[in-house]
Amino acid sequence: MKKTLLLLALVAAPALAGEGKWTPQQVLELNPTWLKAQGLQVPPQRLWDPKRGTGLLAGAVNVGGCTGAFISSTGLVITNHHCAFSIIQEHSSPQRDLITQGYLATSREAELPGKGARIQVPRSFTDVTKDVLAAVPAGADDLARYKAIEHKQKELVAECEKRPATRCQVATFDGGVQYVLVDSVELTDVRLVYAPPRAVGEFGGEEDNWMWPRHTGDFAIVRAYTAPDGSAAQYSEKNVPYKAEFFFPLATQGVKPGDFVMVLGYPGITFRTLLADEMAKSQSRYYPRIIDAVGESIRILEEEGEKDPAGKISVASILKGLHNWHKNAEGQLAGLKRGHIIEKQREAEEAVVRWAEKKPEFAPALSARVELLSRVEDMDKTWEREFLLGNLRAGARGVSMAVTLSRLARERAKPDLEREPAFMDREHPRIKDQLEREQKNLFLPAEKRLLQAFVRRAQALGPEARIAAVDKHFGAKATDKEVAAKIDALYAGTKLLTLPERMAMFAETEAQLQARKDPLLAFGLDLATEVAALDELKDRRDGASRRLRPEWRRAVLAHAGKPVAPDANGTLRVTFAKVQGYAPRDGVVYTPQTTLAGVLAKNTGAEPFVVPDKLLAAVQAKHFGKWVDPGLKDVPVDFLADADTTGGNSGSPTVNGKGELVGVNFDRVWENVANDFGYNPDVARNVSVDVRYVLWMLDQVEDADALLRELGVRKGPPVAQENR
Repeated sequence: MKKTLLLLALVAAPALAGEGKWTPQQVLELNPTWLKAQGLQVPPQRLWDPKRGTGLLAGAVNVGGCTGAFISSTGLVITNHHCAFSIIQEHSSPQRDLITQGYLATSREAELPGKGARIQVPRSFTDVTKDVLAAVPAGADDLARYKAIEHKQKELVAECEKRPATRCQVATFDGGVQYVLVDSVELTDVRLVYAPPRAVGEFGGEEDNWMWPRHTGDFAIVRAYTAPDGSAAQYSEKNVPYKAEFFFPLATQGVKPGDFVMVLGYPGITFRTLLADEMAKSQSRYYPRIIDAVGESIRILEEEGEKDPAGKISVASILKGLHNWHKNAEGQLAGLKRGHIIEKQREAEEAVVRWAEKKPEFAPALSARVELLSRVEDMDKTWEREFLLGNLRAGARGVSMAVTLSRLARERAKPDLEREPAFMDREHPRIKDQLEREQKNLFLPAEKRLLQAFVRRAQALGPEARIAAVDKHFGAKATDKEVAAKIDALYAGTKLLTLPERMAMFAETEAQLQARKDPLLAFGLDLATEVAALDELKDRRDGASRRLRPEWRRAVLAHAGKPVAPDANGTLRVTFAKVQGYAPRDGVVYTPQTTLAGVLAKNTGAEPFVVPDKLLAAVQAKHFGKWVDPGLKDVPVDFLADADTTGGNSGSPTVNGKGELVGVNFDRVWENVANDFGYNPDVARNVSVDVRYVLWMLDQVEDADALLRELGVRKGPPVAQENR
């Protein structure tokens, strides 16, 4: 029955062209006539060949939580500036500020390696649903169910990763309706080739983030390397550029309104399968608390960073992520309200209920929904505590690292397959890389204030939600002055913020960590105990969800009668779209393209609207090359389409019907942030940087002749013939 339901959901064409983050498997089952009518000019089989693991989709790669795209046979990958930011920051200092100045490698020897940077190239997708579900013992309670599923996933991944240079995962679709083993090649030598100045890559800053019209050149180029024999290898001067089996040619003609485009990538997470009441909890509790807590962290980092140039560089990467998280939360709340998304979801649920009530075979689905609803209120009493413990990454880096080291030591004592997935042997290189990279993020004045903010929030919790580690180390009723003094003593006595000592801690047992008598580690060990207990509680809840949600989702899929793409889960997807503007509110219509003229119009000479001198010089000299759009009579910068994207699609290749790269996705519009909960065709717009702006920067601003030749692009004359 399950297979029948999945097939029924795929034989028809989607109701909305832009809606749906389609898996590689689904693409091959979509109606080819519908795809051709949308504008696809290549056979659907060219998108993905499951037998060989090749096709257009194979050119879209995972770049550490972002997406990238091969654009040459010699391993060049284009992604977003903000996705390569950690490499830029790693090589920056007040004396050599690559964040501000940008960087162009004039030779391969000058390309800058990224510590811990990785690129994953998709290879295969295998349905393992039967294997996973068969591992659940009869009569298992919810925690046992979760543990059994997790254990089977680990076994499948371990077997998959016996191949060298392989990274695998078992992805969950529709809450457990389907499980898919994803197999990728992992490349671990990644080097920065080009990053524009920050005033290009972040033009408009937080003021323009999530907004339209947009004039940001959010792109960067890196290169993947392998050992001389073609195998994946860590950084070495002897390594050679990766030979990409497929790469996206650059569409130098660009796009125009109405053109068909596809966005390929690795969208992180969406929430469209949640029940309306579950969505309402996010609206009433989660996003308001994110705005509050993350907002406080932002204020602290900005205030402390302004006091010290080196400190400003140290907090830059963390601050960038927090700003995005904070503004996203604001957009989610605004979008949920504006689009009446929860109300629409409730109406859709009720329609499924009325339909299922007439079909006895879906009685289990109705019962599952009732139980899911009953669980929504379960965590209310301890919600604030769980929020604080679950979002340590928004606070002091030292505390987060102390908890990581503590949990790593405890988990290492277990057999590998019995550990928490994040602390298995396969994750140790990543943990080590992260612990090393954090050195660039550390700024002691900010650290202390972030920890004090965390302690203050923990002290305010009710009696049933205390964080014992905070009460033990700082006092349940200590004054701000007393807490500050204890924090000063804690940081004065720790060696955890010293890189060699931290790397030694990485390999130590729990007993060895305790023997250090390090005050920050001692706090981390106690806090880690509570985080681990919370994880087990979440596992039990997840086990219940995996028992109940698939039943409900099968009813939803059967009721739909049309293709339904599953929620995003970090796996490879493609969305089909058209280049088009939108009307954000009454009396306002946005066109879908922006130009250099708009960049200059926004130029105030002060952040975040500073146009770099070399870009201004190229414009003033009328060095537009061959990159002027005939219709716009200007160099295009960004464009809109109605693609179905979310976080993780940062850096996604935007390609035309021939499979040529026309842009690089980097954002959504403000009205579309709540797209994570429901697609609204009226405002669902993603933002891409136009490939012609990329090429104009390389050609007329940077004089990157060698890089252009490698991309197969001829350098144009400095002055365009078209009138502007």
